[in-house]
Amino acid sequence: MLKKERMNRVLEKAEQDQLLISDPCALFYLLGKWFYPGERFLGLLIGKDRKPVLFLNALFHYEEDPDTETVTFSDTDDLTAMLAEYTDHSKPLGVDKILPARFLLPMMEQKIASSFAIGSLAVDLARAIKDEEEIALMKKSSKINDQAMVLFKRLVHEGVTEREVADQTLDIYRSLGAEGFSFEPIVAFGANAADPHHMPDDTVVKEGDAVLFDVGCRYRGYCSDMTRTFFYKKGPSSEQEKIYNLVRRANEEAEAMLKPGVPLCDVDKKARDIITEGGYGEYFTHRLGHFIGVEDHEYGDVSAANPRLTEAGNIHSIEPGIYFPEILGCRIEDLVLITENGYEVLNHYPHDIEIID
Repeated sequence: MLKKERMNRVLEKAEQDQLLISDPCALFYLLGKWFYPGERFLGLLIGKDRKPVLFLNALFHYEEDPDTETVTFSDTDDLTAMLAEYTDHSKPLGVDKILPARFLLPMMEQKIASSFAIGSLAVDLARAIKDEEEIALMKKSSKINDQAMVLFKRLVHEGVTEREVADQTLDIYRSLGAEGFSFEPIVAFGANAADPHHMPDDTVVKEGDAVLFDVGCRYRGYCSDMTRTFFYKKGPSSEQEKIYNLVRRANEEAEAMLKPGVPLCDVDKKARDIITEGGYGEYFTHRLGHFIGVEDHEYGDVSAANPRLTEAGNIHSIEPGIYFPEILGCRIEDLVLITENGYEVLNHYPHDIEIID
């Protein structure tokens, strides 16, 4: 059933009186059901003071919803003409930023609206404020991720490769109740940990390596994401320990300043200044965080370029890192919820230096 509060939140933020939503992630947010349309059109037309209309190919099923009209079409129907029967031709139409040109151009040619504009921001901003149901699901997803990290460490042993470890993570997630990955896991040994988006390969772990896990699962449609950096067989050198503790401090002090009304760029600056003052600023090469929910990376980030203020209900990552190939690649990532009075860290795996035996 269409979640009226979420739809109303979208409409409150919309610059257009009518929106055509086609992003499957946005539709899951509004309808509570995943559709995988492939090359076929899928769209939900919503507007102020009108009943939502779902345009759905006959190949797909959607349980009847009294709050939503469903218009079914086949591969041979004139979809644009069908849409034109429901849109207000005298008003602009907001469309998704991902709407393919093969659908948009015929709509423009047949003038089913007075003009067309990207309307995704209204949905993006609504999704950035998680409701109670979403928060509960994301907490559960992060709890599973905490449990999984304990088991992932045990996969690292003499002679094992990154790929062999990564290939076992999905079964572990599913055994803990997750549906699957929220993204392909990053497992990185040694110098590979200094590549922020390294994909697991045939590198074999060796004594003294850093072992980085950047992993997340999906629970009932909602994602988790966490990074921890371990050491294999022996503890870090003095410089590695300095780097690790700088990253940890950047993470924890950035988190400590979180509450509603804080500019996201200031949060990024806090972590970046700590790492820069420690002498490794040039090795922190990415933004501090990204928003997350139905997708692992949603609209919104914690970066120098984003002055938007934090709001209660935001969930985003805090993930400072230092990537120095000759010495250490290290990242510590948490997901944090902005609460009415402060923040809550959703995952609880410790930040302490840890050696995998």
